[in-house]
Amino acid sequence: MEYVRRIVDQELDDLFGELAALAVDGPKAVGKTTTAEQRVAAVARLDSKAVRGPIVADPAILLRRPRPLLIDEWQKVPEVWDVVRRAVDDDPTGGQFLLTGSASPQDGAIQHSGAGRIGRLRMRPMTLSERGLTASTVSLADLLRGRAVVQGESVMTLSDYVEEIVASGFPGMRGLSHRARAFQLDSYLRNAVERDVPEQGLAVRRPEAMMAWLRAYASASSSTASYSQILDAATPGHSDKPARATAESYRQVLASLWLLDPVPAWSPAGSPMTRLGQAPKHHLADPALAARLMGLGVDSLLGGDGEPLRSQAGSMLGMLFESLAALCVRVAAQAAEAEVAHLRTRNGDHEVDLVVVRPDGGVVGIEAKLAAGVDDSDGKHLRWLRDQLGPRFVDGVILTTGPTAYRRLDGLAVVPLALLGP
Repeated sequence: MEYVRRIVDQELDDLFGELAALAVDGPKAVGKTTTAEQRVAAVARLDSKAVRGPIVADPAILLRRPRPLLIDEWQKVPEVWDVVRRAVDDDPTGGQFLLTGSASPQDGAIQHSGAGRIGRLRMRPMTLSERGLTASTVSLADLLRGRAVVQGESVMTLSDYVEEIVASGFPGMRGLSHRARAFQLDSYLRNAVERDVPEQGLAVRRPEAMMAWLRAYASASSSTASYSQILDAATPGHSDKPARATAESYRQVLASLWLLDPVPAWSPAGSPMTRLGQAPKHHLADPALAARLMGLGVDSLLGGDGEPLRSQAGSMLGMLFESLAALCVRVAAQAAEAEVAHLRTRNGDHEVDLVVVRPDGGVVGIEAKLAAGVDDSDGKHLRWLRDQLGPRFVDGVILTTGPTAYRRLDGLAVVPLALLGP
């Protein structure tokens, strides 16, 4: 099949020719290997025992292979990190090594962070613009520059967005039937708990307890629920619930597998806003994983009239839509060299779903709204943020499921999520 470029490809094009080594991090099945293969002369697949055996015995043997060299699943032999680092010290010529990994190595497994020698790029599941559903007409990079043209028409309906939430951004699952995709998502989660977690060094005595914690985490998507609340939700009415230290080990190991992708709280430097919450906003790597963990499909998220159900599943749809929006924004923001956080005052009076921050401190505030239209109340937190930041506030955006991108009279942009691109 012909390779379809991802947003991270442009980052690799910009960086790899000048930097000697880059590591591409992300969860399994996100497409790291396929993307990296497009720009190398040789591949060392360390998830193969036949390939891994000689390299375990002598990691420096990798240096005899042609370059550019892709070292796939490098964390299986963590010593190769230091081999690459030393090779870059000896020869900093650009475009030599790409390393892909679906897990962070255990503490102490590598001797040096690689700072200044090996760059790090995060790769996430496919955004809506990468899925080729419709042409994106509003650029996040232009929004960050304060020069965005806000226009375009989207043909996607609410039902289409719900289908994309459950369809997954993992490339290999995109073409599967509903049943096959559900089976694959279940297998993905089960393998993560039963195989990948133990490989990370955590012995899971009761895999079902970790799965229950994951389901509770999924139910907390797009919220700032405390980890003690997540643990309580995972063990309702249980007297033998895991210790909090055990639950913390769950969080750490699942984060090391890139399965958890929380959005950090924003702590702006030099801002008069001091009473801000510090809790992260919870997201899984792919909204489809959260939907599957909660047993939610298209039929259970939408009523027969194509509208959200007036039930807990209906409220979860709003949270899943925000997770999809967070995925799309974070991938585009990384390409634009911007950071993404969220904002919530400690008393909960004001909350902005996503705050995209330029290196110079300029800010684009973003709200995700599961609706085709907006009214004045939908922009009140963005207008408040604009008043707080003054010139640092570059733009404000409300992401919707509606058909048209336009600029409101109050200056805020209304953008169908499907039209947002890098």
